[in-house]
Amino acid sequence: MSTPHLPSHPQEPHPIAPRRVSFDWHATPLLWIPDEPTATHVINVLHLLLPAGERWFVKVFKEALPLVRDEQLRTDVKGFMGQEATHSVQHSTVLDHLAHQGLDTAPYTRRVDFLFARLLGEQPPFGLPLTGQEWLRFRLSLIAAIEQFTAVLGDWVLDAEGLDRAGPDPVMLDLLRWHGAEEVEHRAVAFDMYQHTGGPDPARYLRRALGMAVTAPVLLYLWGWGAAYLLRHDPQLAARSRYSLRAHNQAVRKGLLPTWRELGAAIPRYLRRSYHPSQEGSLRTAVAYLASSPAARAAAGAVGRAALS
Repeated sequence: MSTPHLPSHPQEPHPIAPRRVSFDWHATPLLWIPDEPTATHVINVLHLLLPAGERWFVKVFKEALPLVRDEQLRTDVKGFMGQEATHSVQHSTVLDHLAHQGLDTAPYTRRVDFLFARLLGEQPPFGLPLTGQEWLRFRLSLIAAIEQFTAVLGDWVLDAEGLDRAGPDPVMLDLLRWHGAEEVEHRAVAFDMYQHTGGPDPARYLRRALGMAVTAPVLLYLWGWGAAYLLRHDPQLAARSRYSLRAHNQAVRKGLLPTWRELGAAIPRYLRRSYHPSQEGSLRTAVAYLASSPAARAAAGAVGRAALS
């Protein structure tokens, strides 16, 4: 593989490290946003996608880590991997909680597992004539594109006053905001990793654009399919409840979901040649939430007690 391009760091380095949080779901209802099944289950799609997806992030980054020549980036990547591994575990516990409440997600998540483990595994699928180098670079471009959306969603959930007004389950809201804050905190790492290992332009930029061209429609499809699956199989709803765009848009107007404009505008920003994800969200807001998050504070306290013992 050719010599990687060293990334530029347009902002002061911020330490990225996993927080070993845990959440107690025993009191969390299935509809954790009261009387809002569509908003609840549109957000719940995160739990369907992220356990397998974030395990895949870590696997791909492990493949690429030996190529990193910049020490600050190497440190950031290791912190990113630790955070993503923790996210995967914590969202998996939500799936267990949903199953305990009678909502079996396995038929959906098996297909997500297949997507990440087989279609996006170490070898190109279907005998595609790609070198190992090019296949790794393409998968890194997908992760960078996905992280663009997770940064936007993370920034949104930190300021989602509509969720606060709706009286959601506080444990679920803390999970979402802890995760969202860490997404903002490490929002530039996947992009910097891709830029560092993606080879020279113009191929590097074209592959970055291709990564977004693949990621955006696939995420939209998976999200719609996932929301429809959850609504249809929720045992507390009327038989075979359906996802509807009308109900989704009503939830958007209430501030329970991000607007289509917020999500769509992330794409042209990302495609600007001068773009860098440090432009996304507020690191100050993210760090402030992490300092107040019940789960993050409990994790920090546990670390402190262990250090003193």
